[in-house]
Amino acid sequence: MKNLIQLGFAALLSLNMITVKAQKKNSENSTLWEISGNGLTKPSYLAGTCHIMCSQDFEIKPKVMKALEKSDQFVMEINYTDPAEMVAMQKMFQTDKKLSDQLSSEEAKELDKILIADYGTDLKKMDNSSSPGLYALISMKAVPCPQTDIKLYEIELLQNALKNKKKVYGLEKVEDQMNSINKAYDLKGVIGQLKMGKEYEKLLKEMVAAFKKEDVQSVYTLFKDDKIMNADQEKAMLTDRNKNWAEKMPDMMKKESSFFAVGGAHLMGENGVIQLLKSKGYTVKPVASL
Repeated sequence: MKNLIQLGFAALLSLNMITVKAQKKNSENSTLWEISGNGLTKPSYLAGTCHIMCSQDFEIKPKVMKALEKSDQFVMEINYTDPAEMVAMQKMFQTDKKLSDQLSSEEAKELDKILIADYGTDLKKMDNSSSPGLYALISMKAVPCPQTDIKLYEIELLQNALKNKKKVYGLEKVEDQMNSINKAYDLKGVIGQLKMGKEYEKLLKEMVAAFKKEDVQSVYTLFKDDKIMNADQEKAMLTDRNKNWAEKMPDMMKKESSFFAVGGAHLMGENGVIQLLKSKGYTVKPVASL
């Protein structure tokens, strides 16, 4: 299990910063939402998460833990307890096609310079990394504390779910995430993002502050800057995934009460999970306390 959690840590590092555009301010803000109606005999819950936080900022609200306790099954973006998924995760970050072979001599020199100056490594050490593996460096740099002091929201929930013998499922496969990342960011796109490491440091700080206030609308809005994500990247990384999840969630909820934990930016917007579930006839409302 320890190795699975370590791989989950790597996955969350790579995906933490890839999010979203903004819409109008929504007064209904909460990190926890109840899903009911449309034939459900028991409510399910949707929790927005902040994937990566320093321990000094980390907190899981009591209502979130109570909702997990009341639910029959715990559903993450990817099921980190599935050995097959973890094998796929290992492959996700490495490739036989060297980065240097995909770049011109000048581009390779530029990447090496960026890695040395800003990320404490070099192209030789990273040459067998995939684009998602390279992208993971951005999140690692953005977190303002040592890796030993990092808390992962989903992993903490997973450990609690396993302790209480909850069933664990995933909304997508590692292959699905890999395809989404590759659609959104080619190698040169990732290198462009690496150049903006300081922007990500600022972004994560503001996102954590908003999340601690349960202001998921602001978490969503923080990613409006087109330097971080354009419309095509938003579609690949957010909209398409949200729609796929919203198609799977009804069957899960019909069978058993479910606790869904997904990145907070997936909740809001016209293509957010909340609106997609409402359009299917469910009542989705913020939870103040349980």
